[in-house]
Amino acid sequence: MLALDKVRVDYPDFSVSYDLVVPEGALCALIGPSGGGKTTLLHTIAGFAEPVSGSVIFAGHDLTRLKPAERPLSILFQDHNLFPHLTAAQNIGLGLDPRLKLNSAQKARIEDSLARVGLPALGTRRPSELSGGQRQRVALARALVRDKPLMLLDEPFTGLDPGLRADMIALVDALRREHGLTVLMAIHAPEDAAAVADLVAFVDEGRVVAVGPPAEILAVGRAPENDRYFRR
Repeated sequence: MLALDKVRVDYPDFSVSYDLVVPEGALCALIGPSGGGKTTLLHTIAGFAEPVSGSVIFAGHDLTRLKPAERPLSILFQDHNLFPHLTAAQNIGLGLDPRLKLNSAQKARIEDSLARVGLPALGTRRPSELSGGQRQRVALARALVRDKPLMLLDEPFTGLDPGLRADMIALVDALRREHGLTVLMAIHAPEDAAAVADLVAFVDEGRVVAVGPPAEILAVGRAPENDRYFRR
């Protein structure tokens, strides 16, 4: 499982503190107001934010002092960060080797990842030749090809229309079930969480306010913080 135990991160003008447990293989949706601490929580797990106390544990290993590159995870941001001068396949290949010195087995993994996200014939296209949804699929394939057991997603599909956003979230759910991944996904629209999440964590003011099944956490009237958020 993934466990954040009394993890505190200090900034010049504020502090955050997280307690959260996510079972292995689960999809946990992070919801809450903008600026509430969802991204910082993901950055803390990824190693981009250094705790002053507490611990981050995954699969029995303490990740707290490991560098980001040493952690068994991949992360997908809202800005997919594809390089415009590289093809889709080359962008995915960066997840395997930043120098793109790829052997035949790695090239096969790239082709497999393209097929798994529904883009089997588009590896030679550059980002400008792809739709917004296709670019996000390429970014997802790059995260997938790294073959890490923990995947973090920071509102990666917010800019997509509702139908495509639902398709992408369903794809993430299918891939995590196929590969046995543990997934934390910050979601802007609470209704997106209900369809796929095993757990929903409500994050506000730099802390995890509540954690539970979607039907429980998304229920109106459960807590004042939730109701204020849902009325926004």
